[in-house]
Amino acid sequence: MPFAPAARLSLAPLLAPALALALALSGCAASDSADGSGAAPRKTEASATTGHPVRPPRAHDPFDYQLGGAYDPPEGVRTVIRDRTAAPDPDPGVYNVCYVNAYQTQPDAVAWWRKNHPDLLLRDADGATVVDEDWQEPLLDISTDDRRDRLAGIVGGWIDGCADRGFDAVEADNLDSYLRSDGLLDRAQAAAFARLLAGRAHRAGLAIGQKNAAEMTGVRDGIGFDFAVAEECARYEECDVYADAYDDRVLVIEYRRADLTVACREWGDRLSVVLRDRDVVPAGEPGHVNARC
Repeated sequence: MPFAPAARLSLAPLLAPALALALALSGCAASDSADGSGAAPRKTEASATTGHPVRPPRAHDPFDYQLGGAYDPPEGVRTVIRDRTAAPDPDPGVYNVCYVNAYQTQPDAVAWWRKNHPDLLLRDADGATVVDEDWQEPLLDISTDDRRDRLAGIVGGWIDGCADRGFDAVEADNLDSYLRSDGLLDRAQAAAFARLLAGRAHRAGLAIGQKNAAEMTGVRDGIGFDFAVAEECARYEECDVYADAYDDRVLVIEYRRADLTVACREWGDRLSVVLRDRDVVPAGEPGHVNARC
């Protein structure tokens, strides 16, 4: 989802524990790999389940971010991100990424979660759900192995649906929800859940993108991420972190024209950059903004 216009945390204190987390992930990863080695599936190999090659988007291909509704991509666009409820772009030359809200609930799905899986919603000591106030999205409870496994079954079903619909990759949003959990969740739990989702995506023949959370790029190999989707990395001077971690396979979304100018000047010859309105409304609707380098 688009970032709410709020202050971002400095990366300096967040990057320090990354090595320890990477070592922990590499030591406990064996159950998710196809061969039991614990290694993330190689991007050039076929999925063991589908036989389809798992391939990330190409670096620097023009792309569009269409979460608010699908429309014909602007001329020259070769990568498109759409919500999992939308159909992928039918052009065979377009690389399609499927958006999944993996760590929080969509506002219109809260009643479903409360009815069917109330214990998978994160709750505070008083039993109240913990909510991302910027978007009014309750957080999912990834605090235990059992809850992560059950959530992976639900979210994994959505990922399988993305593959069935013809998408090439999945973007699992809100990896950084632990930062909004009032201390009830931590980065290691977020990474452990991401490993389950990455394994599910690869088995379905899909690449999977790290969404934001620049402080977690150091554990990408232990998780199995294939590329990154980075909102406002030029604004917050984080694009280099993603570019280094993902060999320039980074899809950058900026929401201010001044930040687009910076992104294009510093990264336009390496990364895929787009300017969108914060509501990411479809083309033709009031407020639609869409520009690239």
